[in-house]
Amino acid sequence: MIHPIIDELATQYAGKLKCYKLNTDESPSTATRYGIRSIPTVMIFKNGEKKDTVIGAVPKSTLTTSIEKFV
Repeated sequence: MIHPIIDELATQYAGKLKCYKLNTDESPSTATRYGIRSIPTVMIFKNGEKKDTVIGAVPKSTLTTSIEKFV
């Protein structure tokens, strides 16, 4: 559901950020490590530190606002 938006943002911010997708069914320990309880969850990291989390199928504008705080 949010996959196409993430792809658009990866293109829009090419060279400024990297987007990774994680299948929580295949990597439950990673989901537990970061406290992911709902899908989709978008986490924003800067210099290896988690800075923000957006939970749920939100509009592109919401994700863009979160990204812009850290780019």
